[in-house]
Formats: sequence, C-alpha cells, structure tokens
Amino acid sequence: MRLHTSLVFEPSTQISALQRHVDRLKQNPEVAALLILACDANGYTPANLDPLLHACTKPVLGGIFPQVLHEGRAWSEGVVVVGLSRAPVFVALKNLSQHSGFEETLDHSFNLSTLPAPHTLLVFVDGLSAHISSLVEGLFNTFGLEFNYLGGGCGSLSLQPKPCVITPAGLLQDGALLVLLDYPSSIGVAHGWVSISKPFKVTSAQGNTIHSLDWRPAFEVYQEILKMHGDQHITPDNFFSIAKAYPFGITRLDAEMVVRDPLTTRDQHIVCAGEVPTGTFVRVLHGNQHTLLQAAQRAHAVARQSWAETQSHPHELQFVVDCISRALFLEQNFCQELAAIHTSGPMLGALTIGEIANSGQDYLEFYNKTAVVGFF
Repeated sequence: MRLHTSLVFEPSTQISALQRHVDRLKQNPEVAALLILACDANGYTPANLDPLLHACTKPVLGGIFPQVLHEGRAWSEGVVVVGLSRAPVFVALKNLSQHSGFEETLDHSFNLSTLPAPHTLLVFVDGLSAHISSLVEGLFNTFGLEFNYLGGGCGSLSLQPKPCVITPAGLLQDGALLVLLDYPSSIGVAHGWVSISKPFKVTSAQGNTIHSLDWRPAFEVYQEILKMHGDQHITPDNFFSIAKAYPFGITRLDAEMVVRDPLTTRDQHIVCAGEVPTGTFVRVLHGNQHTLLQAAQRAHAVARQSWAETQSHPHELQFVVDCISRALFLEQNFCQELAAIHTSGPMLGALTIGEIANSGQDYLEFYNKTAVVGFF
C-alpha cells in the first residue's frame, strides 16, 4: 500500500485555505490520517487552528516550522498537506521542560508486539523545549534500533515560545508528537562543520544553557575564540547574526560531532537549541559553502545507498529535515543544497530548529545545523 494518497502545497496563509484541503481529504475513504507541515508566518494559533483539528474526523498530525519544503523549494509561507493511506499510531507528550526522564512514559506508548515491521518513528518536538536531548535519549533507551527515527524541532525563528506541535487535541507548546509509521525508510545524516578551537569542558550547564567553559563564563570564552578567528566581534546585540556561523560541536566516539546551535546569550550564559550536559567537551566549529554542500550530498548518498541495500523497489517519497540556520548561513546558495538533496520523485520536509535522526544503525541524536535525508 502507498504511504500517501495526496500530497499538496498550499501557498495561502489563510486557515480557510487549509480547511478546504482538510475537508476534501477527510471525505476521501483512502485517507486514514493527515500530516501537516506549516510555516510559522501563517500565523496559526490555538484560537484559529484548534477548531479545525477538533472537527476533523481523522487524526491531523504535524508541526509549525520556520519554513517548509516541497518539491525542492523552501517556502516561508504556506502549508504542506499529506493524506496518509494508513492511520499511524501516535502519542503526544506535554510539558517536556518539566521532565528529566522519559523512559517510563515511553515504555507504555507503543505495543510493539501488535505492530507489523518495519517501523519509522516521526518525531516533532517544540524546538525551544529544554529537555529535547533527554527525550531523544529516552527514545533510544526504550526502543533502541527497533525503528528508524526522523524529525525535528518546531517553532519560530523569532525564538519566542509558542504553540507549534500539531495534534488532534490541538496545538501544543513545550510538547512533542511521536508518529509511528509501519513503512520502511532509509536515513542519511551529515553537517559539514569543522573545528576551529581546542576542546573546552562544560563546567556548568543547565538544560540547553551553558553557564561556564573551563570554569569561565561561557560567553566570555566564546567571544575570545571568535575574536581570534576572523576578528569577529560578537555582542549580545549581534549575537545570532554571527553565531549562526560558529556552532558548538559535542564530541562523539566514532561519529561526526553533534552540533549545537547557539541561539542567544543571557548574563554571560549561552542558550543553545538542545541540551549541552555538564562534563561534556565541546569545540567551536565553522564551515563554508563548500563543506556544507558536500555534507548535504553525503547525507543524500547515504540514504540512497541504504535504500538500495535494503529495498527491492524504488522509494516513493523523500522526507527532508534541514536546519533553518543552514539556510540562513548559505543565504542565496541554499538552493544548491536543496538541489543536492532533491534528485527525483515527490519531496516534502521542513527547515527546523534542530533535527532528530538515527545515523546508519548506530546512533540517535538531536542535531543542530545538520541535513537529514529520508527515503520512504
């Protein structure tokens, strides 16, 4: 059975335009659920979107992102609407920032003995929640490599917290949505950022906020590194415009460093997209157009090769999760990254605040500034 029966991009930001697609698809007997990827600029809120979600007789699942992807193009307004041919099993989690462990909750989420293999778990999470990495760790501790995982952080480029995870019960803030599809997939992950500093020990951190590096204020250390590299003068006022080119890298054994995107600074602290645990070692990274485009090509090649090795039929759909900060960094050259990722067939996806994926068969991480390519 096909994964989807309908895939459309609606350029209008109006709820009424989305309503027309939802009404059409819920009347289609071949559609069992709806997947929606919407742009933050649409202005969807609980007040205008929740009535639509509550009234739909089929589950509506997805998220609101800085931009969405459709057929090799990035859109800052509009919505991608997909009619899924089989109803997925899904779980919505609330108040992520109030949790420190997720294993017990996740252990009761899915009854794997009743579900046919193979599985792919889509994970949509509020990208500004404080415990995303803890959720990802809980997923791996609970389910291991039972699934392929693919997803990312919902939210706004304004970095203002707001409801952004779409569930049948309504829009969620500080929440997550786990959508289990019984379809095969292949995943490729790469980022292309390289180290420009020695390793620094994170001597104090809480959640996604780094307080100190090598027992010194984190922002002070970060300023010194950027001053030595390219004579960059970073301040609280110009922080995001410069920091987008200088992420942190957390060292992982036998794998690419996991990138953490610095979002803002407060009181000499640095707030990142995703946790940076106390006691880990980080480096400051930098990249250029060439290294990032090479990484996107590598992610696509890995996903394509994995599909060819495990499946005897062509893939039906490409699902891409790419970091919004890669688009901001590459600017007008980001179209080249999309061209490297999208080669043939239907494509959808989102530019996210952090990416969730397993690389090959060994790792599950919450990434930043990373390109993730999935074949279904």
